[in-house]
Amino acid sequence: MSTTSTRTLQLLSLLQNRRHWPGVELATRLKVSGRTLRRDIDRLRELGYPVEAQRGVDGGYQLAAGAALPPLVLDDEEAVALAVGLQAAVQAGSVVGIEESSVRALSKIVQVMPPRLRHQVDALAAMTVPFVVGTDTTSADSGALTSIAQACRDCERLKFTYTAREGGPTDRHVDPHRLVLLGRRWYLVAWDLERFDWRTFRLDRLEGPQGTGAHFPPRALPTGDAAQFVRDGIDNLPTRHGIEVVIHTSAAVVRDRIGRWATIEEFGDDRCLLRMTSESLDWPMMALGATRTDFEVLSPPALLDHLRERVDRFSRAIEADGRS
Repeated sequence: MSTTSTRTLQLLSLLQNRRHWPGVELATRLKVSGRTLRRDIDRLRELGYPVEAQRGVDGGYQLAAGAALPPLVLDDEEAVALAVGLQAAVQAGSVVGIEESSVRALSKIVQVMPPRLRHQVDALAAMTVPFVVGTDTTSADSGALTSIAQACRDCERLKFTYTAREGGPTDRHVDPHRLVLLGRRWYLVAWDLERFDWRTFRLDRLEGPQGTGAHFPPRALPTGDAAQFVRDGIDNLPTRHGIEVVIHTSAAVVRDRIGRWATIEEFGDDRCLLRMTSESLDWPMMALGATRTDFEVLSPPALLDHLRERVDRFSRAIEADGRS
């Protein structure tokens, strides 16, 4: 391959790796003059690559969107990473609607790979076990995933509607940082512009992501690693207990005493079923005490353990008093 052809491929690879290159920096990387760089840019345009030029002090070059996807130039590490990523997409099914296209793309890449790279891909596939948590098959929309990934890459602010675990949908305005795949769930790590803090958003609860056209300087994540930030957030989520208790009195009596904090249903003569969700078992215990009647705990078993521990503590206090 001639020196000119080699340099043209290198130029194309650089343009594909970054959104915008200042002309001086690009010429320095290629070790050519400004005139030679302009000739190489023209050569790429003749081959069908839409390269845009910006003049002025901050001028430079960038690849624009064309009518068709031009051939990509990948180095060895990028080719292996792409093949492994496509295999993971096929196996995990964590993105809706890309399984078939992933298979087609994977077959094209492997077909033209040198044997040494194909061996690497095969070895990684054979020795890698996908990390899947439980049976959750929550999937992300591929269009939303692509839009958010581009906004992360280009440091473009996003707006979307988000429905948190509890509560209704809210409009959010963020500086996107990274996308993270844990198990079969996708998460967006972003700086929330209204809450002035880092936040994690589940993509299956996120609707209508749109770039605003405004750009921002990158921020440093406190943990330095987006995946660890998401894991820490999940680990720190409080445990939520689903409480179900049969209370030996009418639903009207229980509603009068603690109704606003729980769901109360009739459960036969002079009995009712109480349902509530709580991050702590202390509050359900106090609520049940407020009913001032007998009850039976259906779930969770941890509530019974919690009650036993409190009974033991109260019993010791009574015994220590010494009065009959």
